[in-house]
Amino acid sequence: MNFKYPLAISSWGNEEIKAMQDVISRGFFTMGGHVKEFEENFAAYFDANYCVMVNSGSSANLLMIASLFYTKNEKYKLKRGDEIIVPAVSWSTTYYPLYQYGLRIKFVDIDLYTLNYDLNQLNMAITEKTRVIFAVNLLGNANDYDEIQKLMYQKNIILLEDNCESMGATYNKKFTGTFGLMGTFSSFFSHHISTMEGGLIVTDDIELYQILLSLRAHGWTRNLPKENYVCSDKSDNLFEESFRFVLPGYNVRPIELEGAIGIEQLKKLPNMLSNRRKNAELFKETMIQHKELLIQKEIGSSSWFGFSIVIKPESEITRSELIKNLSSIGFECRPIVAGNFAKNEVVKYFDYEIFGDLKNANHIDRQGLFIGNQNILMDSAMNDLNKLF
Repeated sequence: MNFKYPLAISSWGNEEIKAMQDVISRGFFTMGGHVKEFEENFAAYFDANYCVMVNSGSSANLLMIASLFYTKNEKYKLKRGDEIIVPAVSWSTTYYPLYQYGLRIKFVDIDLYTLNYDLNQLNMAITEKTRVIFAVNLLGNANDYDEIQKLMYQKNIILLEDNCESMGATYNKKFTGTFGLMGTFSSFFSHHISTMEGGLIVTDDIELYQILLSLRAHGWTRNLPKENYVCSDKSDNLFEESFRFVLPGYNVRPIELEGAIGIEQLKKLPNMLSNRRKNAELFKETMIQHKELLIQKEIGSSSWFGFSIVIKPESEITRSELIKNLSSIGFECRPIVAGNFAKNEVVKYFDYEIFGDLKNANHIDRQGLFIGNQNILMDSAMNDLNKLF
């Protein structure tokens, strides 16, 4: 079905096409100089020391979790059975690496308005067993990091961020994805920038950065400097070091085409974020006073991945009616990420517990949806929405 207002449209122009053609003309496609340049530019843009690009945001989450099993820093080192708190609403590959590395997953409810952690539930869920708080910035919206830091104060808890939906969002003028020990980003087609597929991890910790470099490409030493924190005895013999494996890694490398596109997309990000925020102002003007519908409460400065619409608990409107009405004027609709993820059959494989009753996650699972925001101005879409509501 073709929608007048789809969830996402291409943000590429002549610059991205030329960048791809330049790579094609050189005939070198595997990870190389363009990826490295994009990583350096990305780290600089988000005021992080280090950035590692991978083939997807899902892989970024995988490597972020994996790296904490191989660090020599006891402050950060994880082991199987450690407890990690997660919000009940996120995407599947927020959770899968936690299962794959044997962590005990504790699902905590979300706030009906911000769609991020219910901070009261989070506070009550923290115990002496809690090793990690995994903050997911949903649909472009920052968590309240002041409150989360208070809850973590003087506790041996690591903060990680899944920021795949929230590139460019800020809290107290600091970019989300940079509050935790590590943060992940996505550059999939429908996200704030698009490199076809792609993901990134940022951190200020040099040892974790080097572990990520090794894990990204087979667990070998080839991409490590001679003096490093992974294998301190790396030799100068390039032949011997070519196939030397020191960590049980993966092959989740990006390709040069993606790096080249990323360089150009990052230049456009400020303007694209500005357009998204202008669209959000029109959306809020239309929806904020609606008697039966809730929209997301902005924390900090959202980068507005999309526009959530949640039917109020006391309303008699049904979601099917809402979807029908939105579809009739051309809006493509989706559930709010994966809804309450704890309801899915796949959790039978997890070592997990559910804290509380997840009433808000259950409500948005049944009575929530989102429509797309785009990197261009959407005045006509907001005018149509205004006529509907």
